Amino acid sequence: MKSSYFQRINYFFSFQKLLKLIVVMAVGVQIIILTYNHLSGYNPIESPTHFLTSLLFGSLLSIIAGFLIAIPDLMIIGFLNQNFSWNTKVINRIIIQLCLALILATFISTLISLFSNFIRPYDQLTDVLITNALIFSVVNIIMMVILEAWLFFMESNKAKIKAEDLEKELSQIRFEILKSQINPHFMFNSLNVLSGLIENDVDKAQNFINEFSSIYRYVLETIEKPVASLNDELGFVRSYIYLQQMRYGDYLSVKINLPVNIINALLPPLSLQLVLENAIKHNIVNQSQPLTIDIFY
Repeated sequence: MKSSYFQRINYFFSFQKLLKLIVVMAVGVQIIILTYNHLSGYNPIESPTHFLTSLLFGSLLSIIAGFLIAIPDLMIIGFLNQNFSWNTKVINRIIIQLCLALILATFISTLISLFSNFIRPYDQLTDVLITNALIFSVVNIIMMVILEAWLFFMESNKAKIKAEDLEKELSQIRFEILKSQINPHFMFNSLNVLSGLIENDVDKAQNFINEFSSIYRYVLETIEKPVASLNDELGFVRSYIYLQQMRYGDYLSVKINLPVNIINALLPPLSLQLVLENAIKHNIVNQSQPLTIDIFY
C-alpha cells in the first residue's frame, strides 16, 4: 500500500512542482520573519548584505524543512483519505489532521533549530525553539491546506479526463451497436424484396418503404437510451416482422400475447428484435417448415 501511495505522490507531485512550491513558501516565510524581527528590534537588519545572507541561509533551512514536512504531510493525507474520509468523518478528520500537523511541525522545527544553533548559536535558544515551533505550525497548516487543495484539483482533473475517455468509449460502443443492428444481410434482403415489389405492387412497395424507414428511425432514436418501453419495442417489432413477412410470406408468423399491465415495462433497446432475428436465422422458414414465433408472458 505504501508503494502504491508513493506512486500517487510521484504522479500528482513531480519533483519540480513540489520544489517550486516549497521554494516559494520558504522564501516568503523568511522575508516575513526577517521583516518582523527587524521591525520588532529582535534581530535588526544591519545592511543589504546581512539581509541577503540571512535570507539565503534561512531559505535553505526552510527548503530542507519544507521537504521534511511535505513528504510526511502527503503520507498523512493519504492515511486520512483511506480511514477518515471528508465525506463521512469531517470532524474527526479535521481534529486528527490538525493535531498531526502541529506535532510534525514542532518536531521538524526543533530539529532544524537545533541544527541551526549548532552552526551558529542563538543567544536565547528556548525563545527560538518556541518561536520557530509556532511559525512552523502555522506554515505546516497552510502547507496541509495547499496540498489538500492540490490533490483535490488533480483528482478532479483526473476524473474529468477519465469521464471524457469513458464518453468516447461509450460513443464508440454505441456506434458499434448501431452497425451491428443495421445488419447488412437484412438490408440486402430487404432491398431485394423492395426491388421486386416496385415492379409488381407499388402500394406494397410504398408500405415496405414506410416500415423500413420506421425501423431505422427507431434504431437511431433508441441507440442513445439505456432502456426502452415494451410498448415501443413492440411497435418496432411489428415493423420488423412486416418486412420479414414480405420475404417469407405466410410461412412466418408471430403471435404476441402479453398482458396490458406490463406494456410500460422497461427493457434493453432492440432486445426483442435480436431474439426474433436469431429465431429466424437459426430456423428454416419455407412451405414445408413454417415458423411460428410466440411472444408471451
